[in-house]
Amino acid sequence: MTENFVTNYIEELKETLDNLDKQEIVKFASILEQARQNGNKVFIFGNGGSGSTATHFACDINKGASLGKEKRHKIIALTDNIPIMLAYSNDMSYDDVFVEQLKNFIETGDVVVGISGSGNSKNIIKAIEFANGQGNTTVGITGFDGGKLKKLATYSVNANRNDMQISEDIHMILVHLMMKILEAID
Repeated sequence: MTENFVTNYIEELKETLDNLDKQEIVKFASILEQARQNGNKVFIFGNGGSGSTATHFACDINKGASLGKEKRHKIIALTDNIPIMLAYSNDMSYDDVFVEQLKNFIETGDVVVGISGSGNSKNIIKAIEFANGQGNTTVGITGFDGGKLKKLATYSVNANRNDMQISEDIHMILVHLMMKILEAID
């Protein structure tokens, strides 16, 4: 049973990777590189495992894709300030933890990236709607059918698998792929 499970999981992961829209991935890398060239910030966030992916993304791009470059990436994971998230959750609503942080920092030209396996997390949707209203470029990184986030974001990369763990695995592969692509650009 265990060996079959492992084989099936790996096959699902490979199939999902094979079905990714390569043009969506190229566009995402282009958006991130344009933000670096223009000196803009990229805000990224998610809940649970997607929040961890956002933090990992900020680490890998800020260090791995920026080291030794005159112009550096400015990736800010809104998941990293736990006290501010708790304050907004307690005093307002968990639905506001990302949008309220954006209100403090977002400027013209900044990019906003929401990660959501389902694509339907209210706090992600609220932040993307706000950024869209400010005229900022938004990107949704999703799983399943992409949910509301895929439709709402300016651009999206969708793992399109009805499995949260496979979707999250694809999202982490996307983090490392973005780092490798951006690292190779002078």
